[in-house]
Amino acid sequence: MIRKILLLSLTAATALADRPPNVVVILADDLGIVDIGAYAQKLGSIDKGDLYYETPRLDALASEGIAFSQAYANQLCSPTRASLLTGRFAARLGFTTATPYTRTFYNQGLPVPEGGSPHDAFAHIDNIPGSLAWKNAYSNTALPKDIPVLPKVLATHESAFIGKWHIGGHGAAGHRPSDYGFEELAWLDAGGSNYFNWRKSWNNRRPPSPKFPADQRVIGSAGESCGKEYLTDELTAQAIRYLEKRAEQPDKPFFLHFCHFSVHTPLQGKKEWVEHFKKKPQRGRHHHDQPVYAAMVKSLDESVGAIIDTLRRTGLDENTLVVFLSDNGGVEYTDPPATDNAPFKGGKACLHEGGVRVPMIVWGKRVAAPGRWSDAVVNCTDLLPSLAALTGNEIPADLDGLSIVPLLDKPAANWPERTILWHYPFNVSVVDPSTNHPLTPHSAIRVGPHKLIWDWQGRLELYDIPADPFEEKDLAVENPELAGKLHRQLKQWLRENVEPRYLPTLNPDYRPQDDPRPAFRDLRAD
Repeated sequence: MIRKILLLSLTAATALADRPPNVVVILADDLGIVDIGAYAQKLGSIDKGDLYYETPRLDALASEGIAFSQAYANQLCSPTRASLLTGRFAARLGFTTATPYTRTFYNQGLPVPEGGSPHDAFAHIDNIPGSLAWKNAYSNTALPKDIPVLPKVLATHESAFIGKWHIGGHGAAGHRPSDYGFEELAWLDAGGSNYFNWRKSWNNRRPPSPKFPADQRVIGSAGESCGKEYLTDELTAQAIRYLEKRAEQPDKPFFLHFCHFSVHTPLQGKKEWVEHFKKKPQRGRHHHDQPVYAAMVKSLDESVGAIIDTLRRTGLDENTLVVFLSDNGGVEYTDPPATDNAPFKGGKACLHEGGVRVPMIVWGKRVAAPGRWSDAVVNCTDLLPSLAALTGNEIPADLDGLSIVPLLDKPAANWPERTILWHYPFNVSVVDPSTNHPLTPHSAIRVGPHKLIWDWQGRLELYDIPADPFEEKDLAVENPELAGKLHRQLKQWLRENVEPRYLPTLNPDYRPQDDPRPAFRDLRAD
């Protein structure tokens, strides 16, 4: 009998080895890079005994998989979601920001300007007093349908989506997850959600205005309930139910894209965890002192643990690859701040490291060197080509991402010099950590070790990231040649790859004397 079981196990193992792996991508929302204990210790040099947040399951994921120390996303969630699913830099797709529900040509029933998109948001403006040099650009709100996206690239797999969508034009017809090849479990096309009493809003079909071009607006679905009160718990339970069903049908590989709302505002945690963190002696250390946020991080960590436990319990762990990452840096602009990304500079909405450098962990038995850190520069655009390569599917042309499969075998493998670009053409009330003024339109480029941030008010910042990860020494003045070279490269890329409507425009009525933010040189020179 034992010999028979052994033979069956060997047969199953051989069959699994010949099959492409299942894929689970877990995307956290607004989780800062030092919110995870393993990252706080490794990159922030924070003692384990000083940690306020509790992330034992994410720490275990890092110790059992490969953790990336220089992984990048975008400054906000919608651009990252678009980049992850397409393998392209967000600005190429017109995703320049993440809008709340706002006016678009589509939802207002307006004619689309020549060369424009019906899903361009054209009224996304923060209330910043004074005269502003630059007028905000447009931003796309719906994922294009004429380019390859992950569910269609992974032709060998059945794909399912759960959680935060926020790339569907805020309920625009034809831009639901199912329109891109996903089975819809539970989803909402919005930036945030309540964590209690949330189901009614997810199932709401009421058109937002009389001008909406349809009788209903399908902005989401609460899915088939598992009876959990707290949103993070309910989405996790629905994901577990999906995995259990897949385990009963092992003949077809699957891709589960699990996009949490946690830890996005509103800050709402489960009472028992909030009370726990109110009393924790480490509260306040390293400026981590919000018990509700800490409770939300704890629930997110428990969710990841429950997913891993389910994979192991069902045997799916034998042939499933899990990727965990965050969509942008932690939020520091709430009052009081939700978290603190120190020693990294800045947070969500900033192009400094605290805004775009994120935790990313790859876990699974196909990872050849578990428990290792990789210092390779990787990006959210890398997921599409990597997953295509791992599953034996064709990698589309014209991508910005690279396959990181070689790093799963050798985390310290030779890795090409990367060029990564960001573009945020908006005046926003979030404070720029370099000027202490509201953010102007910004763009940035990292080439090899150097990163240049272009403040469109006329200022350049240049950093050697490996030598100065916390961006404490601006090299732009002492190395103007390199700063100028990267600035020209950045502007050329923007001209060649970004539609003009997604670039800021000079304000013809600009009054420099009334500008709350300093101009560093003649703006028209840029």
